[in-house]
Amino acid sequence: MAVQLLTIEVTRLDAGRARLRLSGELDFDTAPELVAATAELRRDGYQELLFDLGAVSLCDSSGLSALVTAHRGGTGAVRLTGVGPQLQQLLDRTGLTELLAVEPATARDVRRAG
Repeated sequence: MAVQLLTIEVTRLDAGRARLRLSGELDFDTAPELVAATAELRRDGYQELLFDLGAVSLCDSSGLSALVTAHRGGTGAVRLTGVGPQLQQLLDRTGLTELLAVEPATARDVRRAG
């Protein structure tokens, strides 16, 4: 079975805001890529980060840690969109929905997921 890597597509929206579209697996092997990408954005002055997780097929504790690191690494908001049911349950159980701004799934997100 081929390992599905993480792809991070960064869009700089405007001064101080950037969107990161993730696809693949956000886990122990790939979380450092996300930490590095968010650190670079923070250094470039992007404080508000929007993570589109609609195409993430797996997120483990290392992936959650990378999202928390992104939150703690700056002064702006970290928002999550496209959160699937399994990831939502994981965020709820760990209490991270209180720390990270999780936007409700839209009809478009539901159609993309299944």
